[in-house]
Amino acid sequence: MYDTFVLGQISLDINVNHDGTEIHESGGAVIYSGFVAASIGHKTAVLPKGNPAETDPAAAFAQARNLDVFPVASARSTSIKNVYHTPDKERRTSTAISRIEPYRPSDIPPDVKTKIYHIAGLMRGDLGEDIIAWCHGKALVALDVQGVLRCVEEGAMVFHDWEEKKTWLPKIDFLKTDALEAEIMTGTADRKEAAKLLRSWGAGEIMITHNTEALVYDGKNIYTRPLKPRNLSGRSGRGDTCFSAYITERLNHSVDEALLFAAAAVSLKMEKPGPFNLGRGAVEDYIREFY
Repeated sequence: MYDTFVLGQISLDINVNHDGTEIHESGGAVIYSGFVAASIGHKTAVLPKGNPAETDPAAAFAQARNLDVFPVASARSTSIKNVYHTPDKERRTSTAISRIEPYRPSDIPPDVKTKIYHIAGLMRGDLGEDIIAWCHGKALVALDVQGVLRCVEEGAMVFHDWEEKKTWLPKIDFLKTDALEAEIMTGTADRKEAAKLLRSWGAGEIMITHNTEALVYDGKNIYTRPLKPRNLSGRSGRGDTCFSAYITERLNHSVDEALLFAAAAVSLKMEKPGPFNLGRGAVEDYIREFY
């Protein structure tokens, strides 16, 4: 029995910083989400999909503790080029160079049990509604809306609303958006109002991330915790880290406790490139010092 099972592909990323520096690295929500959940003590599994000749999931997760890898073969892998226009990496242009074959329910090992299915696609079509339908009722379902809003149009990656949202949101126990995605889905830039709208359409707990804070609405109260990184060298993977830490902590903690831990974990993660792998004690120390 796993605490969380993360479904999502490894992305062969080409990241170009605002100063022109180009970095090639393995990215994707599955890496940032899987690493942090395992590092803070939750039994974790991941289901990365890609071409075995291009990606090596075992190597990608070799440094993770408490994590099992269930690789799925695809004729193609996902590769994305991100060009960041500002030092804080808040503005970027993303281009899809290639993408995986879509996940199918048959890719999910039927004998693997988990408390949470964390659906962490990178583009619309990676993990379709058939995956949500399969996971619903078997465990809690967590969805990052990036994987249903971000579309590929002639290589360019653009965001469009999820037309079927009111059909599928009632099947989602934990929903994560960033501020822009929340506005696309609801039409309002007010994050609190957006969270309430998403909840009214059937989703469970709503997390909306922003460069200053993380917000959660549970249907009764709005909770916020500030992000306090001392530098932004590890900005990539911010939302994935925050969401994964939150949903796994929620298995045993209150909303406010889980959000505090997630905000501290992602603040610490943003100070160093790569996925979070510093352990639970480092987050607890960070909370004592900065919160």
